[in-house]
Amino acid sequence: MPHCIRLFLVLLIAFSSYARANELKQDSSGGRTSGERPNIIMFLIDDQNPSSIAAFGGDTYTPNLDRMAEEGMKFTRAYVSSSVCTPSRYSFLTGRFAGNSHSKLYAEAVGGKENQGLPNFNVALERDNMNVGNVLREAGYTTGFVGKFHLTSDLDFPEFYKGKIKWINIPKDVSPGPEASAQFKHNERWMRRYLQTLGFSSAKNVYPENVRSPYSTHNPEWTTVAALEFIEENKDGPFYLHLCSTLLHGPDKSWRKSMDHPLITGEGEVESLPEVMTPRAELLKTITEKGFDSDSHVAGEAWIDDSLGAILRKLKELRIDDNTLVIFAPDHGRDGKASVFSHGACQVPMIMRWPEGIPAGQVCEELVQNIDLVPTFFDLGNAEKPESYRIDGRSLAPLFKNGQAEDWRNHLYLEMGAARATVTKDWSYIAVRHTKEQIAAIKKATPKNLPKAMSYIGRLGIGVRGADRPGFFDEDQLYHLEKDPKEMKNLAYKKAQAPRMKEMRNLMQQDLEVIGRPFGEFIPGGNAALPGQIDKQIEIVKQLEIKGKTVTVPKALNKDLGVNDEPAPDDKATKKAEREARKKAREEAKSKS
Repeated sequence: MPHCIRLFLVLLIAFSSYARANELKQDSSGGRTSGERPNIIMFLIDDQNPSSIAAFGGDTYTPNLDRMAEEGMKFTRAYVSSSVCTPSRYSFLTGRFAGNSHSKLYAEAVGGKENQGLPNFNVALERDNMNVGNVLREAGYTTGFVGKFHLTSDLDFPEFYKGKIKWINIPKDVSPGPEASAQFKHNERWMRRYLQTLGFSSAKNVYPENVRSPYSTHNPEWTTVAALEFIEENKDGPFYLHLCSTLLHGPDKSWRKSMDHPLITGEGEVESLPEVMTPRAELLKTITEKGFDSDSHVAGEAWIDDSLGAILRKLKELRIDDNTLVIFAPDHGRDGKASVFSHGACQVPMIMRWPEGIPAGQVCEELVQNIDLVPTFFDLGNAEKPESYRIDGRSLAPLFKNGQAEDWRNHLYLEMGAARATVTKDWSYIAVRHTKEQIAAIKKATPKNLPKAMSYIGRLGIGVRGADRPGFFDEDQLYHLEKDPKEMKNLAYKKAQAPRMKEMRNLMQQDLEVIGRPFGEFIPGGNAALPGQIDKQIEIVKQLEIKGKTVTVPKALNKDLGVNDEPAPDDKATKKAEREARKKAREEAKSKS
């Protein structure tokens, strides 16, 4: 064969190989430059508003998040579908609305699909392992879980609650010490097995739920150590890491107080921890030097930011940061938990960084949701989900090039207990529809018990955080998000908004039909009830003073209703005696230990 022909064939083969490789490098984002599937780190934290990140305009110290936004994409209209930990985290792990959970726990709580759903703390990951950890593992990823879980279920996994290595129910008033630490350590190892049964390749340094007594302090170093270890061990990839911090749960001051207890972890007291983050004293000094009060909320916000910084440094050190997608987002906001408001509840700050797939400095203003993350990961990881796997979200990859995509959604669906919401770019419509059983309880409740009975999840405290807004208890609510971003003016009953109400209700109707459960008058059936049955109670509850778990009934209202909500003198004396007895018992237990 003549030399020129051989040379032509070699060049032709090389060009064909290059073209094929280049084709494989492209994905639906249009921005990838590497044929390798990306590593993925879902950094999920707790209770965070956009105002707690400087990149979103917050007056705080978050240098790593700010750099992440500069080098990646900031999402200004990101939402979670539910605004308390358990249902939101369910969606982060499955890509489904919590109301579509088919766990035995949820079925036990609300009944079959013939009944109205009430998604809140009553969902769990199912035995069929239709979750991100299992599907990506089956697609060739090593999948890991670190940190807070909050989705266990004795109904779905009864075998974990029997035998010698069963879950230990640790009393809330247990005294700290070696025995308590041993029990916490036992439960942490239990959690590892539980998550591996769900399909994760590995799990380590897991909190079953929020930090709790007697070790109710945060320790991001403990979770960061496990995350860095996982990344180091799986640096050759591809890997998926679901990293969940317990911060920023709890009052602001609890974060700063936690910094004084470096050896309190999710497995009790430990002897030492590797220094993988900025020393706490040094971080507090830096906060002060930057002009902030180191005893303020900034301490916790800078602390979780520092944990992110350790992760980013490790990726850089291992030379895998260019092809690692890092997502930072909270499970919900702080101020309006257990509601379906946008402000401080379902709208959250979200940032993504992936140098090989997302151009730097991008801002996405499209409506996106936590149910979109799992389908995004499946898309990028070339993971084929099982046919029976229900996903409610859609891949965000088309947005990665410039934050825009053709035919993107025009609204979102939110759910929280008895409430649902439809959110567009400019408007939010909320429908609160209690079930027949709930309405019966509301009608029997005294004024003092109404807030609990009428909260979306049937709880005081967290259940009525949204009650600082006048329309919280209204069965229909309409807010103009641009003109009224804090959702203080309910326009649902204004005649001029009738066309808007019809439009928003139609959008909600469409989503409810896809969900497939009854809900008020939208989809009749089961225990769903028509609105208009508790107008009197709504009028009463709006006259109460509600602060956390304390409800104050104006004396004039009690007089008008002929109700005496004051406890009898004997009741007061009994309660005081009970408190003193409990206090004495705790002191005796401490003296014995």
